[in-house]
Amino acid sequence: MSANPVNASVFADERLLFEPVAAHGNALEVIFAFPNTYSVGITSLGYQVVWATLAMREDISVSRLFMDVREPLPEGADLLGFSLSWELDYVNILSVLESLQIPIRSQWRDDRHPLVFGGGPVLTANPEPFANFFDVILLGDGEDLIPNFLNACQEVRGASRGEQLRRLAQVPGVYIPSLYEVCYQSPEGAIASITPIEAEVPPQVQKQTYRGNTLSTSSVVTPQAAWENIYMVEVVRSCPEMCRFCLASYLTLPFRIASLEESLIPAIERGIQVSDRLGLLGASITQHPEFEAVLDYLDQDCYEDLRLSIASVRTNTVTPKLAQILTKRGTKSITIAVETGSERLRRVINKKLENPEIVAAAQQAKAGGLKGVKLYGMVGIPGETEEDVSATIGMMSELKREVPGLRLTLGCSTFVPKAHTPFQGYGVNPQAKKRLKQLEKALRSQGMDFRPESYNWSVIQTLIARGDRRLSHLLELVRDYGDTVGSYKRAFKQLRGQLPPLDYYVHENYEGDRILPWSHLRGPLPPETLAKHLTDAQNAMSETSHVPTA
Repeated sequence: MSANPVNASVFADERLLFEPVAAHGNALEVIFAFPNTYSVGITSLGYQVVWATLAMREDISVSRLFMDVREPLPEGADLLGFSLSWELDYVNILSVLESLQIPIRSQWRDDRHPLVFGGGPVLTANPEPFANFFDVILLGDGEDLIPNFLNACQEVRGASRGEQLRRLAQVPGVYIPSLYEVCYQSPEGAIASITPIEAEVPPQVQKQTYRGNTLSTSSVVTPQAAWENIYMVEVVRSCPEMCRFCLASYLTLPFRIASLEESLIPAIERGIQVSDRLGLLGASITQHPEFEAVLDYLDQDCYEDLRLSIASVRTNTVTPKLAQILTKRGTKSITIAVETGSERLRRVINKKLENPEIVAAAQQAKAGGLKGVKLYGMVGIPGETEEDVSATIGMMSELKREVPGLRLTLGCSTFVPKAHTPFQGYGVNPQAKKRLKQLEKALRSQGMDFRPESYNWSVIQTLIARGDRRLSHLLELVRDYGDTVGSYKRAFKQLRGQLPPLDYYVHENYEGDRILPWSHLRGPLPPETLAKHLTDAQNAMSETSHVPTA
């Protein structure tokens, strides 16, 4: 944090879409932080919505804090909250704690310190690597969870820290890591048990799911955001496709849609009063059953100056009409997640897609006036063979041949196992690094744009995605050494004998009965259902491959 991070001019640029209320004299003092810069944090729809929820309660006095700017902070805060959207931002959480003279670990805090809470997709998926840094972790959707948590905080106000935490543990979706003991088979071994330390503490904490049809919209628009002046509308939540690696689908089930007349259109109308830039968000927005009506609405002449951005779309929803309206509203390309060119491997991951559909989508995009199509791919998918990688090269070559003049980009990541998905037990395939190079060489030689994500950082992402509490010390060391891949290896070397090696967390395949770090934290689907989906995938893996080689 900078020496003088208060910067009123940044906040003065904000245009609010809600009415903050004045806090009464006995309000809870809350600092709500985002562990990155203002431009990044204010672009997070989740952060915006929670901040507005806090600011509209008269029993809460909230101040915002970012890594480069902050509002004036209270001297004795009751709560310090973090919204964590990216794993590696944890280093900034530690910096904030130190700057506020709050001990990094929850066990070192006492009644003088605020309760440190956190939420967001990273902590909902697997909070355990960060568990020692938080007093409270909120699991799931904030619509009901945040108000219930704040109400409970009011009720326990004045009690001792230990009593507050024990009573907060009774609120659905509120996880108190210090009230659970994790035992290991050995310092370098697997988890032996995860148990509450007291009988009154729930043995499992259930992720909370909001089931309404009014989804999130921006509470603030500002030119200082990473997406300048963007007004964001959540069209759908979760995804009905349920690709077996996909956290965005499995962790956020069930698939929910914003009501067109009651929510979606009124939200868009509010936003375009303050901005000419609209972002439609969701993992599968074109699968909203009334998405065509949304397009018709945005195609009105009165919105000719509107600039529209949309998230990734399904191939079978790409029509000339969609492409034409996007082109008219300033969009030059669309993004489609195809994962692989191998139809066999798509059956393994439950990606309901065939290559002719991809070609057709590209043709429709070009016919509607779009200049480019970006495809998302992945290497290292469980069950992948060299033949599957060749099929991806063949798919891209076919696209270039069938849709000449369209700019084609393949962004490619390495498979990273995620908690609460059927593929959570698979490790990273070391062959993925070589396969990224193989794709790069083949596609760039044909003049195509290939954008690989770093294999080495995928390894670190996996470490945190599958990590347990033993990583706390390692994360502290990495932060001191510097945020590089080499720092992780150095920290593992220093802690040898105190925790498992890197390969245990990253590359090892876990057997089905393994106690996972998040086994006491329940997502939308029970373990038995995830196991069935895994069996279906493994059956598909055993199919004879008929994909052509390039």
